[in-house]
Amino acid sequence: MIIVHVVEPFAAGVAVFVKSLTETMPEELHIVIHGERKHVMSAKEVKLTFPKNNVRFIHWKSAQRSVNPKKDLLALGELYKILRRLKQKKLVDAVHLHSSKSGLLGRVACRMAGIKQVIYTPNGAPFLSGGNMLSNFVYMQLERFGSKVAGSVVCCSVSELQEYEKRGIKASYISNGISLPNALEVTKPQNAKSKFQIITTGRIEGQKNPQLFNEIASYFEEFDQFEFIWAGDGVERSVLTASNIKVTGWVPSQQIKKLVTQADIYLSTSVFEGLSFGVLEALAFKKPVLLSQCVGNKDVVKRGINGDIFKNQTEAVVKILSYFNNRDMVNVMGQHSYDICKSEFDMFRNFRLYKNIYQGLPIFSLAS
Repeated sequence: MIIVHVVEPFAAGVAVFVKSLTETMPEELHIVIHGERKHVMSAKEVKLTFPKNNVRFIHWKSAQRSVNPKKDLLALGELYKILRRLKQKKLVDAVHLHSSKSGLLGRVACRMAGIKQVIYTPNGAPFLSGGNMLSNFVYMQLERFGSKVAGSVVCCSVSELQEYEKRGIKASYISNGISLPNALEVTKPQNAKSKFQIITTGRIEGQKNPQLFNEIASYFEEFDQFEFIWAGDGVERSVLTASNIKVTGWVPSQQIKKLVTQADIYLSTSVFEGLSFGVLEALAFKKPVLLSQCVGNKDVVKRGINGDIFKNQTEAVVKILSYFNNRDMVNVMGQHSYDICKSEFDMFRNFRLYKNIYQGLPIFSLAS
């Protein structure tokens, strides 16, 4: 079977998602049609993380993030030509579209090319972006339009599925997952740290709400015992002004894993998620997770067992102080995090279900 993935952005969590699919189905050929965001990570660097035996790449040159009707029409035309050529050469059995821009343009292009087996995974519903009401309304209408054009929507968490169903968009879900053996390759350091470390990972942008992260860190500026780490970079880096925040910039994934392993708790201030790979990795590293109350985050936390959900700065500060004053509780919560990750978010179990969908099996068969 040949699966064609259409990816924009080709970076961060979406790239991890596609890479995970290629790893869980090594017997299939995967063709990845991708854009590029050089300010985040070059396509060349991302490609190096993928398996070499069963993955081929095609550069989608005109793809770009911002909404621009003229450029989007060019991107649509280019994508259509690529898909039509692959179909003519019998190099496509199913098309999997990743994130909203690829989802809309890809479904239209597949309809034009006569490709029937089409799957779209939002990896974060665009109409929950936290922008103004008008832009969220427009995104919602575009998602409704796309669902009528072609394909099926497969969300990556229960809460994301519920948001689509609320808006009358038919969908199903398969939970994101990670590879536990790979996550555990980084061993826990033996040396005691001088500070209580709170970490987050990923792009520094509006969706991740760096302003709230900064507000939480600011409360602890006068306390030398606390250190906040943002492992990543992005356009809103300047928002992180608190003196106790360390921003690493873009560093290799193994270094990020080491930083997460060394930290005491994982903090997410996101406005919305699909189901964050950064959070799942924190579970695998036996970290309590303190997550903002939003779609995607609430699927991961069992309150008081492996972490907590918070609504605002005050609630987050109270929880961090509670963790700091009860290190034994932090260790117990961390073990629960790992157990939950192993039972609910194992990549090789969850992602193999996509093969059913690629083969056109009914959605209800996923439960079997």
